[in-house]
Amino acid sequence: MKLVIVPAREGATWVKLGLRTFFRQPLAFTGLFLIFVALISLLSAIPWIGNILGLALMPPVTLGFFVASRQAVQGKFPMPSVLFSGFRAGPQQARNMATLGAMYAGAVMLALAVSALADDGAFARVYLLGGNLDAATLQSPEFQTAALLAMTVYLPVSMMFWHAPALMQWHNLSATKSLFFSLVACWRNIGAFTVYTMVWFGVFMAVAMLVALIGIVMGSEEAVNIALFPILLVTAAAFFSSMLFSFEASFDAAEVVLA
Repeated sequence: MKLVIVPAREGATWVKLGLRTFFRQPLAFTGLFLIFVALISLLSAIPWIGNILGLALMPPVTLGFFVASRQAVQGKFPMPSVLFSGFRAGPQQARNMATLGAMYAGAVMLALAVSALADDGAFARVYLLGGNLDAATLQSPEFQTAALLAMTVYLPVSMMFWHAPALMQWHNLSATKSLFFSLVACWRNIGAFTVYTMVWFGVFMAVAMLVALIGIVMGSEEAVNIALFPILLVTAAAFFSSMLFSFEASFDAAEVVLA
């Protein structure tokens, strides 16, 4: 396996390729993302452990979107079963993917535990158990510090798990090795990932502003509130369709074993 170092501008290319791939199969990617959201919603109804199980789904779902993007590039229509590609490649691969999911859930829980040092767990409870947030809580220094701590701890976690599902599935690496190589790849290409993140942030902001502008022209604030959520869901589906290209650019394609 060979790591490839790319220029920072490559991050914008990943976004462009992701959007192009999404618009090849917009219904498929939107449907996949809605299925994922529905699964998370169903799991969140389970007291205490539901959200943790939802977190454990992230690595296999990430791999599923990698596979879906590759199929879309090849002109195929990704079916819902691609979301569970990591569990369909054999018992050993399924166990590995389940292990990776458990490790991801544990890492996020660690980030929430660190955040509890600042606000006695208020931020963690909102994240795990939900509930309404009032303005006073959002503006409290303790809550904001807790959110900042959680994000600080989560950043390296995100880097470790970004490529890990594909490295495990396509390179046959162990969970620990896939996490290590993913972290190294993200760190060595931090410039490209920074541009990638900034461009996607700009896309989300532009979409939200466009919807708001249309609402102003129509003179209907209610229409904005109704349209904004589903449009942002579609944009999020497009984001997931772009993740594959960061992986393909970061590792020598000749070394990738596709399953």
